[in-house]
Amino acid sequence: MKKNRKLLARLAPMAATLALAAAAGTALAQANASAEVPKYGGSLDVATTSTGVTTLSWDLADWQATLQTRDTGQFYEQLFSVDLSKAKSRGGKYPFTISGWQPTDAVRGELAESWSWVTPLVLEIKLRQGVKFPAKQGVMAEREFVADDVVYSFNRLNNSPKKTQGYYDHLEKVEAKDKHTVVFTFKQFLADWDYRFGNGFFSGIMPKEVTEAGGGNWKNANGTGPFMLTNVAQGNSLTFTRNPIYWDQETIGGKAYKLPFVDKLTHRVIKDEATQQSALRTGKLDILSSISWEAARELKKSTPQLQWNRWLSTSAARVALRVDTKPFTDVRVRRALNMAVNKQEIIDKFFGGEGAMFVFPMNPEYVGYHTPLKEMPASVQELFQYNPDKARKLLAEAGYPKGFAFKMQICTCNGEQMELMPLVAAYLEMVGVKMEIVPMEYGAHLSAMTSHTNGAGYLTTIPDVNPTTSLRINFGKGQVYNAPMYDDPKFDARVADALAERDEGKRQQILRELTAQIVDAAPAIWMPAPYRYTAWWPWVKNYGGELFVGAGRNAPIHARVWVDQDLKKKLGF
Repeated sequence: MKKNRKLLARLAPMAATLALAAAAGTALAQANASAEVPKYGGSLDVATTSTGVTTLSWDLADWQATLQTRDTGQFYEQLFSVDLSKAKSRGGKYPFTISGWQPTDAVRGELAESWSWVTPLVLEIKLRQGVKFPAKQGVMAEREFVADDVVYSFNRLNNSPKKTQGYYDHLEKVEAKDKHTVVFTFKQFLADWDYRFGNGFFSGIMPKEVTEAGGGNWKNANGTGPFMLTNVAQGNSLTFTRNPIYWDQETIGGKAYKLPFVDKLTHRVIKDEATQQSALRTGKLDILSSISWEAARELKKSTPQLQWNRWLSTSAARVALRVDTKPFTDVRVRRALNMAVNKQEIIDKFFGGEGAMFVFPMNPEYVGYHTPLKEMPASVQELFQYNPDKARKLLAEAGYPKGFAFKMQICTCNGEQMELMPLVAAYLEMVGVKMEIVPMEYGAHLSAMTSHTNGAGYLTTIPDVNPTTSLRINFGKGQVYNAPMYDDPKFDARVADALAERDEGKRQQILRELTAQIVDAAPAIWMPAPYRYTAWWPWVKNYGGELFVGAGRNAPIHARVWVDQDLKKKLGF
């Protein structure tokens, strides 16, 4: 793209000064009037976050995380969700654009109806009655969802050889007390117990019949959720149809309506940004998420009817630097690479002013857990300030006065980062460091990290998830997403202390201190995060730009959307 070439030119030895357009204006989406009468039928075509890829597995026991919960979450429900009536677009205070964090006062039971602590280490969950699995030919007959389904799903996940190390170690056992009651007995309290198995990436309830039929085959997928998977066109789309016996309702204008409203939901797989925008402009997409600031500015001009919501990316990119591999075993080298990159210029020029400097590993949305950069220790603030002279000095002190070369692996599925990383490489070259960019397809790229065979440099966009999980999964010893291979027993022990702390205020203090510690250690080149936009046509009703109900899931959001077919026709579609 033009902005890439210009910024590279400025960074080259003989280059001229870069001049790019100012930031695009911002707009906050407003909800459709709740007084409108919902209409059933029609189809909803969406391209959500991670528009270019789909899940690698339909079997929850394969522990595939983000994309798996987005795609299988249409039919595999969990114990908890969020109360969407508390969304900003509905008069509440939450944007619901964070993938894995649910504010305590916004949590709602999904398959759970109520829950309570019987003792400090015994949790009892009453399940929602009347919930059913629909009939699936060759897989299962229609039947009621019961406590044994929860126990089975937990045990299967817990016994999977692909399980994240230590993920359920806080639990002693999970038992069915009766048909609609599940009892969780803890070995020790864990602050994010509800995220681990309740509303997390590994919390889906998958019936035994699906496993026996072949859980990895999408044709066997069947759950209690609002939609049923009916077609997979690899690399093109996922098609879901309305579950006619779905249990949930939406109250609008004082009247309860059975969900979902639409007959068909299609997730479009579109890798190319220009093609995404064209599909939106021509009405082939009803909703498009993760739109860049540049594209948003153009779309607002070309298609003024679109509705908008702006949100801060939850997947801040960073170049993980393997601390077990030279030269990144030396913290001076890691700090030098951070100082060599002009992060403010990236915000101003590459992101058009629409970016935030300090987003990871504690998102600014995490009130009480996030410490603003200006309040961080000076040594932390230094890592976000452009200082190539000090970078060269640190490299010389570490024994690399002439620099060095290393390889950095990147997923081809992330077009924006494919464009940004050459700019980062150009900054590094100015202090003598050559970063060779190694593009990889999604599956190979993810596998390199999860198998801990990734290179010395590795571009990751694994999100912070939630405040009590971010530090553990990204920097804990043995964790599959620990791309820098960070290993500090004292750090891990202190993270464990935070997770064992019942007092949220004390827990927040521990995690704020640990965040400063890990950022200061620089196991990655910390990068700014851009603001993104979600756009939708005005015929999409009961929607205000919400993205997640937790752990990458969006099914309850789309289940509440209805399509005004008359308005769609009036607009020429």
